[in-house]
Amino acid sequence: MHYKRYAYIHTIGCQMNVVDSEKLTTVLNARGFGYARDPDQADIIVCNTCAIRHKAEEKAFSFLGQFAREKLKRPGLITVMAGCVAQQEGKKAFKRLPHLDLVLGTQAFSRFSRHIDALTSGQRKIVDIGPSDVIFEAMPDDTGFAENKVSKFVTIMQGCDNFCTYCVVPYVRGREKSRSQESIVNEIRLLADNGIREITLLGQNVNSYGIKEGGISFAELLEKVAQIDNIRRIRFATSHPKDLSDELIQAMACLEKVCNHLHLPVQSGSDRILKKMNRGYTKDTYLSRVDAVKTAIPDIALSTDIIVGFPSETLPDFNETMDLVARVGFDSIFAFAYSDRSSAPAAKFSGPVDEREKMDRLNQLLAFQDTITLKKNQQITGQVVEILVEGISTRQHDKFVKTTRHTRQMTGRSPGNKIVHFPSDTIAAGDLVNIKIENAYPHSLWGRPLEQPSHEK
Repeated sequence: MHYKRYAYIHTIGCQMNVVDSEKLTTVLNARGFGYARDPDQADIIVCNTCAIRHKAEEKAFSFLGQFAREKLKRPGLITVMAGCVAQQEGKKAFKRLPHLDLVLGTQAFSRFSRHIDALTSGQRKIVDIGPSDVIFEAMPDDTGFAENKVSKFVTIMQGCDNFCTYCVVPYVRGREKSRSQESIVNEIRLLADNGIREITLLGQNVNSYGIKEGGISFAELLEKVAQIDNIRRIRFATSHPKDLSDELIQAMACLEKVCNHLHLPVQSGSDRILKKMNRGYTKDTYLSRVDAVKTAIPDIALSTDIIVGFPSETLPDFNETMDLVARVGFDSIFAFAYSDRSSAPAAKFSGPVDEREKMDRLNQLLAFQDTITLKKNQQITGQVVEILVEGISTRQHDKFVKTTRHTRQMTGRSPGNKIVHFPSDTIAAGDLVNIKIENAYPHSLWGRPLEQPSHEK
C-alpha cells in the first residue's frame, strides 16, 4: 500500500507501553499513516512515555524537545506526547514543550483516532487526560507484524488497585479493569493465524484478572488460551505475590504450553519495608508461595523485581533482602535504586537513604545475583533444551567466531526464559529446536542444535 503520510512512534518504558504503541500504530494506519522508521521521514511523531522513574520521564521530554527547530522548518509536523507522563503532566507539558500539539493520557488512547482527525484538520494544543470506562483495544493489522513475527505481548487488563506507596501506576493508568475473555482469545487467534508462536499475557497484576468483573479466573483464562491452535508457548507478567493462588500454580504445572518461568516481584526482604511499601505480604508469606511453586514445578525459573534504598531502609533491612535472594535462588532479578515520584505517597516519607549508599547496596545485590545466575546457568551445561528461535543474533559471541564455520549465529529462549545462542545456516525464526548446551555465561547460554527442524508451523 502506498501512503502519502507517515508516523513515527518512539516508545519508552514497560512491555505494556510496547503493546500500546503497536495499537496506536494500528489507529494511525487506519487513518492513512504509514510506518516511518526515522522521525525525519514522519508527518506525525508520537512519544509514548513512562513515568515509573524520573530518568524515563526526562527521556520523554528530551526526545520531544529536539523537534522544536524542526517544526519551524515544517509547520505541518505534528508532535504528540502520549502515555503515563502525559497523563501525569496534562497541560503543564506545554510549559516545557511549547511546540507540542497533543497531550494524550493513558485513559484517552481510545479517543486517539478522533484527535488525529482534529490535528490533521489544523487544530493544535489539544489536551486529553480525561477518564474512560472502556479499555483501549485495537486488533493487530499488518503493521503489527513488521518487527517481531515470533512472539507478541497481549494486554489482558489495565490499571491497578494495589496502591504500592512507591508506584504511580494507579494514578497514571487508573483503576484495574479486565478485558473480556472473548476479546483476548480473538486477538490471540488472530496473532496465531499470522504466524505468532508465543504470547505473553500482560497486566499490572494478572493474578487478579476478572475478579472485579465476576468473570473467569486467570487460571481459567490460561486454559482457554492453551486451546488455541498454533500457539506453542504462553508466558505472563506480572504476578503479585499476595494473589498467587494454588489454582494458578496448578494451571502452570498442568498446562504444557505455559512456560516454566514465573516473574514474582518481591521488592524487599524486610517485613518493615514491605509494610511501608503497602505490598500486602511478609517475607515468610512470599517464601511460602515460592515453596509452593517449586513443589508443583521443580524446574521453575524464577525472576523478581527489587527496590534498593527505599526511604528509611537500614542496613539490617537490606541484609534481609540479601537473605531472601540467597534462599530463593532467583534465576535473574531486576533491581533498581529507589527514586521519588512526586505523585506517589513514598515521596513524602522521611528517612531518605544517601545516594552513594543506595548505589553501594545495589551493586552488592547485583554482584551477588550474578554469581547465582552463573551457577544456575552452569547447571544447564550438557542438557538438551528446547528453544523457540527468535532470529539472527545481533551480538556475535566469541564461541561462534572461534569454533564454527556457519555464517549465522541464531538466538532464542528456553521455556525458563534463558537466552540461548547457537550456530545455524538453516534454522529460522519461529522454529522450535533442541539445543545441547555447551557453555554457560552470566547472562546467556551457548549450544548446538541436535537436528534440523522441519519448519512446521
